[in-house]
Amino acid sequence: MYTEEELQKAKKRVKAKKSFYQHLMAYAIVNLFLMALNLVTSPSVAWFVYPLLGWGVGLAFHYVEVFGIPGFDILSKEWEEKQLERELRQQKPTSSPKDKPTKQPDKSLELRELRKNYDESDFV
Repeated sequence: MYTEEELQKAKKRVKAKKSFYQHLMAYAIVNLFLMALNLVTSPSVAWFVYPLLGWGVGLAFHYVEVFGIPGFDILSKEWEEKQLERELRQQKPTSSPKDKPTKQPDKSLELRELRKNYDESDFV
């Protein structure tokens, strides 16, 4: 079914994704708390923005580490392999001349001959 290497690689990816989502939850909860604390204690100064932005940069790096940069999969080995496969498929001839179907006789002439025996009202 799956090799041991594939299974270990999949487990590592799942663990990395789980770690990112835990990080995201902690970020949201802590920063909501800091925003509420800021609004209660000193609403005239928005200091909660600084930890929000600083931690947000760290969270963004964590996202890139786990999921990569959206749209920049061209830097990955998987993208390169897919493109190579695509190029090979395009170079492969799809059919040879002897595989082309032979020309079928024109049936429209036969149909016109049959119609002569009927009125137009007979057809739907």
